[in-house]
Amino acid sequence: MDADVYPQEVLADEEPKYLRRQKPLEIKRRKFGRKAWMTYLRVSLWILAALALAGMAYVAENFLFHAPAMALLKPDQIHITGNHYILPANVLGIFAADRNHSVLRIPLDQRRKQIESLPWVEQAAVRRALPNRIEVEITERTPIAFLRDGGEMSLIDAYGMILERPLKGDFHFPVVSGVNSEMPIDEREKRMGLFAGFIQQIQTAHPGATEQVSEVDLSDAEDLRATLTGLPGGSLPGGVTSGDWGQTETPLLVRFGDSDFEGKYRTLLENIGQWRATAGRVESVDLRFSREAVVNPENTSTAQQNPAHRSGEGAATATAQRKPAAKSAKKMAQHRDKKHSVRKSV
Repeated sequence: MDADVYPQEVLADEEPKYLRRQKPLEIKRRKFGRKAWMTYLRVSLWILAALALAGMAYVAENFLFHAPAMALLKPDQIHITGNHYILPANVLGIFAADRNHSVLRIPLDQRRKQIESLPWVEQAAVRRALPNRIEVEITERTPIAFLRDGGEMSLIDAYGMILERPLKGDFHFPVVSGVNSEMPIDEREKRMGLFAGFIQQIQTAHPGATEQVSEVDLSDAEDLRATLTGLPGGSLPGGVTSGDWGQTETPLLVRFGDSDFEGKYRTLLENIGQWRATAGRVESVDLRFSREAVVNPENTSTAQQNPAHRSGEGAATATAQRKPAAKSAKKMAQHRDKKHSVRKSV
């Protein structure tokens, strides 16, 4: 653009305003006010409080978990109750790993499970008693029979748990066989449940009946076999009691099956005298069959059966059936002294 053509005033007016130098802005610096001081003071107080709490927590943690006053130092700091046959040393040995440690560091649930793994322990409870004691409450297992396992004699409870015979203890139980330590625990429990039901039911049928039970064979889970002694035998013909012939002390093997022990035991008591009067020496009775008893089943020379009860009759009549005799006199002589078997409907 030619400066001679346009006056300087016009050119000055047409210059963009942004090219002009602006007046510098003044920055006002805010002074440190009272509100800011209060905020900083509160933050500082919170930090100091947090540090104080952390210090207290450290001191408390150090006391609770490391101070000798909280440590398990001596065996007498463990108080055991409920043990009659469990040796205290067996329980104290479980806490050996916790010696010189704070009682708060002892894993109570783990120690409880370890105590319950002892054979004689059925249930256990473990508690802390601050500042430095442990309380152990034990519920021991209750044996219900002696167990004959090979040549060893031990105890066994209703759940099939085999127990060592304690050094001190006076037990009066029948002997159980047919159960051993190699058998699964659920199978042992099943068979001991059969035995427990048998004992309970015959006791109901005749108080004191368990005193006559000498041994119970549980080899067959569906056929309980009991050896009984001292059964009352009733009267023999002529007013003589079977006890006069020594028959009450003769062991009697009875097969009870797996149910209705009470009814079968009543049948045995009501008829043993008659069976002895008829068959002579009675060594075994099979009561597995419904409404039927087989006396001396190992000998099949004779059988006796009772017909069903008739209405209005007080007792069933007995009829005897004899097996045909052998042809030769020699064979008859050989079988003459054999015991007779009697089948009686009940």
